[in-house]
Amino acid sequence: MQTIVALWLAAASLCHAASLEFPKGTQEINAPADVASVTADFEFTNKGKKPIKIVKSDPGCSCVAVTISNGKFTYQPGESGLIHAKFEMANFSGTVDKVIALWLDDDPADKPSTVLKLRVNIPVLIALTPKTVKWNLGGAPTPQTIEIKIIEGQIIHITAAKCSSPEFSCELKTVAAGRHYQLIVTPSKIGVPGIGVIRIESDCPLPRHKIQQAFAVVRKP
Repeated sequence: MQTIVALWLAAASLCHAASLEFPKGTQEINAPADVASVTADFEFTNKGKKPIKIVKSDPGCSCVAVTISNGKFTYQPGESGLIHAKFEMANFSGTVDKVIALWLDDDPADKPSTVLKLRVNIPVLIALTPKTVKWNLGGAPTPQTIEIKIIEGQIIHITAAKCSSPEFSCELKTVAAGRHYQLIVTPSKIGVPGIGVIRIESDCPLPRHKIQQAFAVVRKP
C-alpha cells in the first residue's frame, strides 16, 4: 500500500522522465452507473535521442488491465505509442484512484521511470455509512448501526442482509421504504479477533449495484 501511495504522489513529476513524454499523465473519468468497465488511453512520444524500450508495466491491481500499443514495446526517437488501460468496476463506488507504473530498459527494479494516474468517479446509488463497524477486544458487544441510504431520485429496496460469520448478527430495519434503511450489527463475543463480510441485497435493476458489502471487525485497540 505504501508503494502505491508513493507512486501516486510521484505521478505528476515522473510523466516526462526518461524522455517518454505523456501529454496527459493523469486522467479522470466520470463513469455511467450502468457500465461494468471504463477505458483510458495515455498517449506518449519518445522525446529522447535513442530508442526506448518499455520492459514492464504494473497497474497494482487485478481490476486494471494494461495494453501497450498492441504489443509494441520499443520506440525510436520521435516515435509515439499508446498505453491502454481498462478498469473493471466490479463493486467499486465513489472516487477510485489507480496508478500504472512503467519501467524502461534502464530503470532500477524498484524505481519505474513513469507513473500514470487514473481517477474514476463511480456513481453511488446505495450509500453505506459506515462501511465497516468495529469493536475493540475485551470491550462491550454494543450493537452498531450502518445507515443505508438510496441516492436522491432513486427508489431501491433493500431485501436482505447476512453476515459471512456466525459471530455477528444482522437486523435490517426500514426507515423509509426504498429510500432509507438501518442495519443493526451485534457481535456475539469480542474476546477474540474476528471479521465478517456483510452481504446486502437489493432490488436495484443495475446488476453491478444490486449487491453491496459492509464489514464487521473485532480487533485489538
